[in-house]
Amino acid sequence: MKRFNVQIEYIKDFDDDRLSVYKDLNESQLRHYYEPDGGVFIAESLKVIDRAFSFPCVPESILVEEEKLSHPEYMELIERITSYNESLSSGDSNVSVYAVEHDKLSAITGYNLTGGILSAMRRPSMPEVTDLIRDTRRIAILDTVVNPTNIGAIFRSAAAFNIEAILLTKGCCDPLSRRAIRVSMGNVFQIPWTYLDSDEDEYNDERQRSAGLVRGNFELLHNLGFKTAAMALKPESVRLDDERLKQEDKLAIIMGNEGDGLSDAAIKMSDYKVIIPMAHDVDSLNVAAASAVAFWELARL
Repeated sequence: MKRFNVQIEYIKDFDDDRLSVYKDLNESQLRHYYEPDGGVFIAESLKVIDRAFSFPCVPESILVEEEKLSHPEYMELIERITSYNESLSSGDSNVSVYAVEHDKLSAITGYNLTGGILSAMRRPSMPEVTDLIRDTRRIAILDTVVNPTNIGAIFRSAAAFNIEAILLTKGCCDPLSRRAIRVSMGNVFQIPWTYLDSDEDEYNDERQRSAGLVRGNFELLHNLGFKTAAMALKPESVRLDDERLKQEDKLAIIMGNEGDGLSDAAIKMSDYKVIIPMAHDVDSLNVAAASAVAFWELARL
């Protein structure tokens, strides 16, 4: 049997401060862990941790169930991560590996969905919008999508259906929240993404300010050659299968908030207003379901 060169710290007390980042902090506290220098997120399961590490995100620690230490696939990933970080020149590159018994770890909310391994990782720096999308042809824009399940499902569909990048307004749920990562099956680390800038003074009423998409965003997209397609139920909307959409060289597909959809201002500034043809008098779908249909139809290049 292969021997693994990994230094492991066995923790017997569930109240040990070394476990605090995994069990005591909410999403906001994790996100601002090193304020003003960013934060951390929690990756769960072998596949998700592997994808996050390859993104690349920098692990700070790994928490593994003691019983999993006898599984080669767990030890191979742990050794690969710790060996890589030890090879870095940075003085804070060491990754601590904590092992705890299953009965104690099961007290962590959602632990049964983690596969017995978690990792606290530094949040990656966000690329500039122009750098991210300059050479792409099909991208998605999420405007104030606030449910982490929807965010995760949209990223998973985007990866499956050839969306090359995702832009989010700052009113969106964090794609690095535990639930969003979990629902996406780690695909938040497969699709490049970043946040759009917004000028909250551009609009007067609260609804439009919170929507996030502003005139400058559309100007940037147009300058990069994109036409914009707002998924919106309007009298002038075209069908999703309209040939003009498929013939656009560069297209940004815009999805709105779960309850209110897109703001009137964002819809007005879009080049196309688009509907999904539906039967039985159904006029709308959940944003995650609608995104899957739209991506499949419009990203088949």
